[in-house]
Amino acid sequence: MRLFLRINRAIWNRLPAGFRNSRPGLWYGSTLHAGVRRSSDRRQYFGTSFLRNRAQLEQIRRLVAARPQGASFELAVLGCSIGAEVYSVLWTIRSARPDLEVRTVAVDISPEVLAVAERAVYSSEASALVGWSIFERLSAAEREQIFDWNGDEGTVKPWIREGIRFRLGDAADPEMVRTLGPQDMVLASNFLCHMEPVAAQDCLRNIARLVKPGGHLLAVGVDLDVREQLARELGWQPVPDLIREIHEGDPDVRRDWPFEWWGLEPLDDRRRDWQLRYGAIFRLLGQS
Repeated sequence: MRLFLRINRAIWNRLPAGFRNSRPGLWYGSTLHAGVRRSSDRRQYFGTSFLRNRAQLEQIRRLVAARPQGASFELAVLGCSIGAEVYSVLWTIRSARPDLEVRTVAVDISPEVLAVAERAVYSSEASALVGWSIFERLSAAEREQIFDWNGDEGTVKPWIREGIRFRLGDAADPEMVRTLGPQDMVLASNFLCHMEPVAAQDCLRNIARLVKPGGHLLAVGVDLDVREQLARELGWQPVPDLIREIHEGDPDVRRDWPFEWWGLEPLDDRRRDWQLRYGAIFRLLGQS
């Protein structure tokens, strides 16, 4: 299999971009990616960064903009890693709607990364822990808006991190619904792709039970076949805004397709079901 992939990687890298994005090119890439997914020994990564997917954050801002003045808002961030996503989302929401009472619970399976998230102090050591440069997508202005700095060590500002509950837990645990309670918005990003498809689908089904009827589930970084099948089965409604921008919002993951199991295929809007397949934010009307 390794020799097969090395040969095909060499072929793929020599193909013109136009062919790669054509129907035959996408079929070829999808065939390669299916082989990679079947043969890979998947394991969890905790890679993350601040403001990782700006289009997703913009869509979150648009969704919370519709909330009534002074309303409460229940938010769960699963697979929160060292907290970059939690604080990015809360900075987005609280900057746009300081009147909302945002009640946040952040969950991860690793006590090591959860301790970093709860401490909310970041430096180059945090980047080393997750194998990713956590500050690289921030502008100078954003670094000042999100952090209080002491040399090269940044602490997330108190108004952003206020009131977060951090919990050690497994997103696949059926008891999670009881322990966390119903949520207006659930983020389950960039950890399901590291699970075998059957386990990922069972986990995503369990996660969806957290979402209040009419609430939203955000799931980027998941095998598209897994997400599409469950969305179709349970009647999830993809939020149509910014589908392409969110899908392409993490260029590192896009570049890794088709030769890494977490790689993300190009968006093909010629498909009749393209919004369901590529939508990463869904409105859930209730679970059966």
